[in-house]
Amino acid sequence: MQNVKLNNEMEMPQLGFGVFQITDLEQCKQAVLTAIKNGYRLIDTAAAYQNETAVGEAIKESGVNREDLFITSKLWVSDFTYDRAKKGIDTSLKNLGLDYLDMYLLHQPYGDTVGAWRALEEAQKEGKIRAIGVSNFYADQLKDLELTTSIKPVVNQIEVNPWYQQPSEVDFANREDIRVEAWAPFAEGKHDIFTNETIARIAKKYNKTNGQVILRWLLQRGIVVIPKSVHEARIKENIDVFDFELSADDIKVMSSLDKNESQFFDHRDPVTIEQIFGSSLAKLK
Repeated sequence: MQNVKLNNEMEMPQLGFGVFQITDLEQCKQAVLTAIKNGYRLIDTAAAYQNETAVGEAIKESGVNREDLFITSKLWVSDFTYDRAKKGIDTSLKNLGLDYLDMYLLHQPYGDTVGAWRALEEAQKEGKIRAIGVSNFYADQLKDLELTTSIKPVVNQIEVNPWYQQPSEVDFANREDIRVEAWAPFAEGKHDIFTNETIARIAKKYNKTNGQVILRWLLQRGIVVIPKSVHEARIKENIDVFDFELSADDIKVMSSLDKNESQFFDHRDPVTIEQIFGSSLAKLK
């Protein structure tokens, strides 16, 4: 497995396994066990996914030494105050059955992010978390957090895929020495991404699949990536991407596919923020 270095000198695997939307806990557990068996060492979950317990059971049953795994979870906005964040961290640790998390992220850029971040900083100093970062922050939100807190995020986990490449956000994070981690690398299959003819022509050159080309393209951009699957064949396929390298021309072709549109929702649209996050934030009032 290929590792990347974070701005706190820690290393993390550049390719991992995500469990977003795996709501069946037994299925989640088996998927994580399958991933670990096939060489994945970075496992990414979140409080909002409601499957931390299943991930924890898989970690325990895998037989792999804890220090050889890199486990990430995330704090949801309903816990974005200093006091609630401290409890949220402990809840994630309890759910996962772990003494420490390798990385813990603020899941969204809303609410009392500074107060919640202060709790993450303290948890890191206490040894409960080894590295802290954020998810779904735009460049200005990321810079604001940097300027108002004492520890710089190591990672910003954002949507990056061929249809939504976010070059300016990736470039900003790179300049700030903050590693980008891509969620939804396959855009949930939208716009026929797994059969797209342009990507397929590149894949044919290397005897690979569209999915493998997409992962390789992200890796060569220096991005950490966490594909999800519950199928063993696809789990094996997704990690089999370290034996080829895309050419400069291939990268140029991939860049031409950018639709510059999220395949999910606009994190900056006020109506969307109210619909998706308003109920969680209301709990803090």
